[in-house]
Amino acid sequence: MLSRPPAMFDRAHEWAALSRFILDEQAGATLGVVSGRRRQGKTFLLDAACRAAGGFFFGATEATDADSLHRLGEALTEYTRPATPIRLTSWYEAVDALLALGRERPVPVVLDEFPYLAKANPSLPSIIQAAYGPLRTERVESRTRLLLCGSAMSFMGGLLAGNAPLRGRAGLEMVVRTLDHRLAAEFWGLSDPRLALMVNAVVGGTPAYRRELARNDSPADAGDFDAWVTRTVLNPESPLFREARYLLAEEPDLRDTALYHSVLAAVAEGNATRGGIASFLGRKAADVAHPLDVLEDAGLMARDADAFRDNRSSYRIAEPLISFYGAVMRPVWSQLERPGSATRVWQQAKRRFESNVIGPRFEQVCREWALYHDDAELLGGLPARVGTGVVNDAAAKAAHEVDVAVVGVSDGAQKPPLLSVGEAKWNEVMGVPHLTRLRRIRDLIVAGGRYDTAATRLACYSGAGFTPELRSAADRGEVVLVDLATLYGLR
Repeated sequence: MLSRPPAMFDRAHEWAALSRFILDEQAGATLGVVSGRRRQGKTFLLDAACRAAGGFFFGATEATDADSLHRLGEALTEYTRPATPIRLTSWYEAVDALLALGRERPVPVVLDEFPYLAKANPSLPSIIQAAYGPLRTERVESRTRLLLCGSAMSFMGGLLAGNAPLRGRAGLEMVVRTLDHRLAAEFWGLSDPRLALMVNAVVGGTPAYRRELARNDSPADAGDFDAWVTRTVLNPESPLFREARYLLAEEPDLRDTALYHSVLAAVAEGNATRGGIASFLGRKAADVAHPLDVLEDAGLMARDADAFRDNRSSYRIAEPLISFYGAVMRPVWSQLERPGSATRVWQQAKRRFESNVIGPRFEQVCREWALYHDDAELLGGLPARVGTGVVNDAAAKAAHEVDVAVVGVSDGAQKPPLLSVGEAKWNEVMGVPHLTRLRRIRDLIVAGGRYDTAATRLACYSGAGFTPELRSAADRGEVVLVDLATLYGLR
């Protein structure tokens, strides 16, 4: 294992994977691809790995092909200290020079922001493919561990897909993800789970938002939350203020940013279906298919299949800061740009924050807990997937929304087991009426015959607590109660 930097928070899994890839003693150069949305710490992670292993790190910029080759030659000259400066005239020469670095020992070589290089020279992936030919002498005699890194998720996702030139060439494919709600709370130094989820609903789990953009400004307690919002994300002098807009501008495939901002705003306003989004924009449903696909490929939008209805899905924004921007900031952007307006705007926007931002975020955290963190198996076993859905009630002429539907592994059975159906309420004390509704939903699902419901458990998720009557029902085994302390692993 490479020596881990003391300043690195978490990322133990990623560091271990990089260590195994870099320190592999096998003969022959190898290739790895590292991706992830901006500001997740990819550059810090790879730079630290290069420093620990004595490797070569090159950070690309938006530049012409000739300029990039010139800068790469300068960086190689500084790294290798040859008798004469290295002058690179083509990427064929450049890749061979990078492979030559690993002739004596395994050496990590990082090309950070690789999409910039490939944009200036679209043939670069094919050049690397040719350099990594299985019988090519330069590759066979090298132990260079070449790592291509980038933040343009749509581009990086296509590097190894389908008929792409590098398909089958990579020995490592790693995505550096955002911190989940538990790690984010620890990273922000928040021990109060309610405050932690409120902060998570604004900035999510992106590490750079605390260290660089908020300059380590974390709310002292729940009473400081409003002031923290106004002095950071709603403050026009803070880098966080425009971050949500920049996230779209930095994606190369999002050319019509006004359209994509409008699509995200539609979802932030509570329109989760393709038809609802199209209606919000005044367009046909077919017209929003492409923008939704592009946003999904970029990692900014997620599509969740309906657990109870075939060919139905709903959309949600994957980045909390964009949800916050769309629901709270975008409608009053001109007001916020004027210094001193943040406090007044925030007082008016808190209702939208509760309904359009933190409520949906709480539901998503509940689903993530059910999928990844239910170590005590309160919901009955290992889930295969967790999602949402709508159950039709023909007798009552109603449709019931299920916030957390947990489907288990079928293990060859004709019907997959439905482990749990649950309802999530952020700011509402849940009681027996919620349990009664869940019982009705379970009866409807049983009648539908899609799932094995023999062991389906009912679950109530609340950020405000439960009535004594509901707690008594939980003691009798009629319902599972999940509060904020459970979501954050505090009990």
